[in-house]
Amino acid sequence: MPVEQISVFVENHPGGLAVVAEALSAAGIDIRAMSLADTTDFGVLRLIVNDAPRTQTVLRAAGYIVSVTPVLAAFMEDRPGGLARVLQILADAAVNVEYLYAFITRKAGNALVILRVEDVDFAEKMLAKKGVQIADASTLLEL
Repeated sequence: MPVEQISVFVENHPGGLAVVAEALSAAGIDIRAMSLADTTDFGVLRLIVNDAPRTQTVLRAAGYIVSVTPVLAAFMEDRPGGLARVLQILADAAVNVEYLYAFITRKAGNALVILRVEDVDFAEKMLAKKGVQIADASTLLEL
């Protein structure tokens, strides 16, 4: 099941990210995972949060450009080769990974990788077929 990822365009200057973080904090939004890709003038902040609809509302009200993208959150073993296994399954199924970011969970032995792929449903089926557990939004909140 896909997870909603929030992407926010943030100006690249001192304090730009702090303003976003403070707006989310003030609204009680819990950031579960994030990634930042930057250019000279702006960055794309990608977030997995506890309340995607509220996050969109808060950030749009603050004047940010926000988009929502379905992504996969796949469990992998937190050991050398854990990521390689997940990526090889997708490669064998001819699934292109556009980008990814990972984080360690509080549960021993597990990590999660957030994957942006063109066909989320197909990628999920290919991973599940090989025994890779997919996290949904509610599972992410428990970690």
